[in-house]
Amino acid sequence: MDIKQVRLISFSPTGTTAIILKNIAEGIGAEQVEQMNLTLPQSAQQKTAVPAEELALIGAPVYGGRLPVDAVKRLQQIQANNTPAVLVVTYGNRAFEDALLELKELTLTLGFVPLAGAAFIGEHSFATPEVPIANGRPDSEDVEKAVDFGRRVKEHLNAVQSFKELQDVPIPGNHPYKERHSMSIAPVTHASACTLCGTCVSLCPTGAIRIDGEAVLTTTELCIRCCACIKGCPEKARIWEGRTIADIADRLHQNCSRRKEPEFFGMDAQAPIC
Repeated sequence: MDIKQVRLISFSPTGTTAIILKNIAEGIGAEQVEQMNLTLPQSAQQKTAVPAEELALIGAPVYGGRLPVDAVKRLQQIQANNTPAVLVVTYGNRAFEDALLELKELTLTLGFVPLAGAAFIGEHSFATPEVPIANGRPDSEDVEKAVDFGRRVKEHLNAVQSFKELQDVPIPGNHPYKERHSMSIAPVTHASACTLCGTCVSLCPTGAIRIDGEAVLTTTELCIRCCACIKGCPEKARIWEGRTIADIADRLHQNCSRRKEPEFFGMDAQAPIC
């Protein structure tokens, strides 16, 4: 199969998943690469058709072993037509559990034909310099593996004549999927440090943050705890209050410090299950 165009479809609040997809695309080396960013609220009703002639790289982060609900809803606006797809999840060095299987089964219902999957490690949303959890990932080793994975995807596609020759991709996971656990908590703003620049508003994937006069307000019910506002605030004015998130981060730091490596699935022996 000669793929001339690659479409990168990502939900990536802190940019980690988008970086991985970009480097996989670099390894594929297609003539055209189109970005389709589903992260911000304006993409929620973005209906799109993806033709069979393209290759889709579809990625999302893992939250509690599952795909983010908002990522699922935005992906459901896409209609494919037997479009080959590479599926990617990124997780914070704990576990990706059912998220990649959930992504595979979701994309099948949308008309995609998954040919490979991967789980990459990214800096955990709750990580800080003081409490590191895969800080700085994806790093240069991860990027190199993403590019190499892209090369293998291209080789695999070059070896088949049509999507009908693609084998089913074995993905680990469970049915029913892991139950989602909700928390009624959101970051707050240190008014003394905030300059009302609006960066947090522009970064929030769910539109949970707004500026009202001299105050930055957050709708807790909309917050998905991605920490894009915390990591992106130039004044470090967005913080977690209380011990809830700090205690979770401490446990992750203690129990998930051993470096994990990306795992690849599908494409027969070229990308074995690790």
